[in-house]
Amino acid sequence: MKSRNLSILLAAGITLTVAACGSGGDDAKDSAKSGASAGADAPVTITVGCQPPKSNPKERAQWDADVAAFQKLHPNITIESKDPFPCIVPETFQAKLAGGEMEDVFYVYYTDVQRIIAAGQAADISPYIDTVTTLKDMRPDVLSVFKNGDKIYGLPRTNYSTGLVYNRKLFTQAGLDPDSPPKTWAEVREAAKKIAALGPGYVGYGEYSAGNTGGWHFTSALYGRGGEMVTPNGKQSAFNSPEGKAVLENLKEMRWTDNSMGTKQLLRWEDLMRMMGSGKLGMMIGAPDVVQAVNNDFKGKFEDYGVTSLPEAKQSLSGGDGYMFNPKATPEKIKAGLMWLEYRLLTPGQGQFNYERSKADGLPVGLPSTDLYGSTPPGEKIIEQRKQFATVPVDHFQSYVDGSANIQFKLEPPKAQEIYAVLDTAMSAVLTRQDANIDQLLSDAQKKVDNILAKSS
Repeated sequence: MKSRNLSILLAAGITLTVAACGSGGDDAKDSAKSGASAGADAPVTITVGCQPPKSNPKERAQWDADVAAFQKLHPNITIESKDPFPCIVPETFQAKLAGGEMEDVFYVYYTDVQRIIAAGQAADISPYIDTVTTLKDMRPDVLSVFKNGDKIYGLPRTNYSTGLVYNRKLFTQAGLDPDSPPKTWAEVREAAKKIAALGPGYVGYGEYSAGNTGGWHFTSALYGRGGEMVTPNGKQSAFNSPEGKAVLENLKEMRWTDNSMGTKQLLRWEDLMRMMGSGKLGMMIGAPDVVQAVNNDFKGKFEDYGVTSLPEAKQSLSGGDGYMFNPKATPEKIKAGLMWLEYRLLTPGQGQFNYERSKADGLPVGLPSTDLYGSTPPGEKIIEQRKQFATVPVDHFQSYVDGSANIQFKLEPPKAQEIYAVLDTAMSAVLTRQDANIDQLLSDAQKKVDNILAKSS
């Protein structure tokens, strides 16, 4: 989850009803055939969503500067920035989509992309995508989020995979090496016990179990162990498995045998953030953006934290956001939008990757929160510049970077928020009841999730 607002929105659940949007996508393709016509210099105006809000003046100023610089390079293109905040409001998002009132270039979370494509609410940009010069270097697993078959419907802005966030200061206090974080769940347990032994109020390992966040973290831990949430066809659950049982058994042991998770449970997103910021929580599942949130909003300090890859993981829950195109957008608008997205989001050294500017503006630089290119030349250049202009200790995140290079990104399951709500029950049970029956909890959850998936198929 990429920020406090994003996490809250995801926890609250974003449900998009599949509603056809007429033949907008076909109109765009027909228009392309009949004349991708108007010359490259014909004036075109595009509306673009998710301009940073006025409450975030530094990032808004960067956006506005990029718009001005882009329009100077391309005088024929005018960008009209839209700044609804937050960028997605569940109550209005689907209505705007269904009503065709979205911006020409609109902002989306990964979790919504395939539903939008299935509903015909985004344009097929495949006929124009060759103009994006960095496309060939993009991580296939990241680009696949916006693909359906051979067709492409959007481009990413950010992506992340979950790892293990830990308090380096507490590791040192507990006699642990902060430069050698846990690589196995057994090592997590041992480290958690030592941190909890520091005294009253210290929690070695924290976990969610309410507000859909418990099911979210169950999914992350399950993926890390090689398990699956649903069958390949998405029609049945698959978490009632040895991997699913191992997730709950590990938590139950840490909670009741090791006494390393504290007595306060039924935790939500802000709870672990607050505990981490207070300096009393040792470890939790999370991505590098957790460290930024703890620093910005919960009185933590960047230098006190590190992130490593998820223990023993070959795959990791991934997420992120990006942009898609209104199905009513003309070919000229799509081509102009692609040029803007490449300028703002996809080019090393400029736009969101202008780390020199971010450092000068006092924004944090150095967190490995976006990996669009892996070890390709653009990716290597981005990493080099991120280190060059870093304002946070990049070494604290190196094991996460190294581990992520060998981990397969996996998206959330279909009907994710409904499934997460069901798994909250299993997570809360093992953390609040010492006699919780894990087999029964998984069996009950399986029946409920199978019913949810059956209704959606």
